[in-house]
Amino acid sequence: MIAVTGASGQLGRLVIEQLLAKTEPSQLVALVRTPEKVADLQQKGVVVRAADYAQPDTLLPALQGVKKLLLISSSEVGQRSAQHVNVINAAKQAGVELLAYTSLLHADTSPLPLRFEHLDTEKAIKESGLPAVILRNGWYTENYAGAAPSAFEHGAVFGCAGEGKIASAARADYAAAAAVVLLSADQAGRVYELAGDESYTLKDFADEIAKQSGKAVEYKNLTQSEYFDLLKNGGLPEPIAAMLSESDNGAAQGGLFDDSKQLSQLIGRPTTLLTEVLKGFLL
Repeated sequence: MIAVTGASGQLGRLVIEQLLAKTEPSQLVALVRTPEKVADLQQKGVVVRAADYAQPDTLLPALQGVKKLLLISSSEVGQRSAQHVNVINAAKQAGVELLAYTSLLHADTSPLPLRFEHLDTEKAIKESGLPAVILRNGWYTENYAGAAPSAFEHGAVFGCAGEGKIASAARADYAAAAAVVLLSADQAGRVYELAGDESYTLKDFADEIAKQSGKAVEYKNLTQSEYFDLLKNGGLPEPIAAMLSESDNGAAQGGLFDDSKQLSQLIGRPTTLLTEVLKGFLL
């Protein structure tokens, strides 16, 4: 059986969809905090089990019979390390034969502060002795594309990435890669650096919004502190504003760029273009 944590989330659902196209639903386990959120998957024959990263007593029962496990990193920044260790410990006790983990692009050298919890997790996986494969995911194009309607409205894209190149890919591309790895043999010990085939600056991003919308949109580069204040004053929780501004600053230093094309090689097709992702947000 193959289990996917966070199966009710955006990435988790896409991974399940990819797996459903290639294997029997009875061999898939959707691990979620709230089973009701994936009632549709249960109706398709997917096994649904309650599992909470922060509640260790829920994890071991949820992993019974699981041979391969995709640990999708927790969304709770600042609590990830401890939560991931809970899953790793349960996976070892349950006899999981392969653990796949969604880490961060070039986690060992990245300038993004997000790397620390991912490195903690990678270390914990190694120390556990579990056979594992690390999926170091780059940025999701949707992270920026989601701001396109606001950029269209205000005529500007704001950020602090300077001229940093961003090799992002669609969330569905990363989901496809995870499914390929979970369904393939001889993955233990591998580390994949996953990013999009194309790269762009935030100025290029603003230009593409302008091209698709027919309205003038410019990129306004701010300092990291200015961008943080803008996000916080715009209503984002302080930790999220900090993460986004820190990530943009990391992008300015090359932290979101990779040109190895390991992602497209893994999924057997080119990654989804920025232009295609943007259409879904501007139409």
